[in-house]
Amino acid sequence: MPAPPRSYTLADFDFDLPAGLIAQHPAPERSASRLLDGRASEPVDRVFRELPALLDAGDLLVFNDTRVIKARLLGAKASGGAVEALVERVLPPREVLAHVRASKSPRPGGMLRFAGADGSSSFEAEVLGRDGPDGSLFRLRLPDDPFVLLERHGHVPLPPYITHADDADDERRYQTVFARHPGAVAAPTAALHFDAGVLAALRERGVRTAGVTLHVGAGTFQPVRVENLAQHRMHSEWFEVPQATVEAVAAARAAGRRVVAVGTTTLRALESAALGGALAAGARETDIFITPGFEFRVADRLVTNFHLPRSTLMMLVSAFAGHERVMALYAHAIRARYRFFSYGDAMLLARVGS
Repeated sequence: MPAPPRSYTLADFDFDLPAGLIAQHPAPERSASRLLDGRASEPVDRVFRELPALLDAGDLLVFNDTRVIKARLLGAKASGGAVEALVERVLPPREVLAHVRASKSPRPGGMLRFAGADGSSSFEAEVLGRDGPDGSLFRLRLPDDPFVLLERHGHVPLPPYITHADDADDERRYQTVFARHPGAVAAPTAALHFDAGVLAALRERGVRTAGVTLHVGAGTFQPVRVENLAQHRMHSEWFEVPQATVEAVAAARAAGRRVVAVGTTTLRALESAALGGALAAGARETDIFITPGFEFRVADRLVTNFHLPRSTLMMLVSAFAGHERVMALYAHAIRARYRFFSYGDAMLLARVGS
């Protein structure tokens, strides 16, 4: 009889990462990042601009075309106490859901004044109350279109492990070159490595491309706090898979070609849209939690960055490529001094059994 499937706990996704490997700034050129090719039994150290040569004509690359908004706001309460808000989601017509940090939690009816990034202008937001599945978010009413106000007054929402204040370079580099639909508060980081040269090389090789939209939430950085993974409550994110992408996946399948998900967010969108058995177009929320044992229905390959230990993304890539395989690749990456996390290097993985 075959052995029963292994049961994983949080500790299985832990590893020691030297602090010096956490990338604080992007590589000088997007495609100059390193690429760990983890498809074969032995890892191969490459440069990201080599990716087109690793794919075949007719393969389909699927990108997440979300656009990062300037979701971090700095200001003060009416009492004068400092306040910081990280907008999680924009709600029509003039409301947002936000994480709010202050010495004392703001109360409904209170006003928060947020200063512009240059300090020369400001606006007030009214606190409507608590919101979200666990009450951790605040619903705020803004005086104008939230996207306009955030662009004018907000800061780039750099991840918590990046220690410098956002600057003009972050405005450009913490955004993909094909970002279209505003709504993310974190970048789909695997796609940050693509530039015009790589995209041109992909076209010349005959590699197809398609898109999905998944607005990445701040929950992507939230740690898992329970050893029993079944007890973890996954955050929810909005996504859309266009009909054109469903048709592109079907065409690749019919031609015997591979579907390559660029980033874990793209993978989450595709697999969420295929939970019914076949990939279906449409827009909705997903709180899918992918752990080893998950049955993948769409993606054959995954381009991804290196993720935080004990995170849901470590669990996702382990489900995709195999736990032992992923942990060995991470050990190699640490020995070889790869750069980790959002501004770090990338890896190319094959789905178990593909």
